Amino acid sequence: MEIRILGPGCPRCEEVYKRTINVLAEMNVAADVQKVTDLKKITEYNIMVTPGLVINGKVKSSGKIPSKEEIKKWVEEENK
Repeated sequence: MEIRILGPGCPRCEEVYKRTINVLAEMNVAADVQKVTDLKKITEYNIMVTPGLVINGKVKSSGKIPSKEEIKKWVEEENK
């Protein structure tokens, strides 16, 4: 599973990263989690507002901090 956290490294982006890592640990799911801070790469995902959360190439969230429950649901969907 590939997970990308999109954003310049602001506190909101860091919170999405932290929540995602915590959810993966709680679920015991292995994933390649990377922060994408390059603006050009971020725009390739067609999001206009950060933070963004991308799982397996699919944009799951943009412009908000998703709840741990939302992140868990998306990880479950993509981990089938």
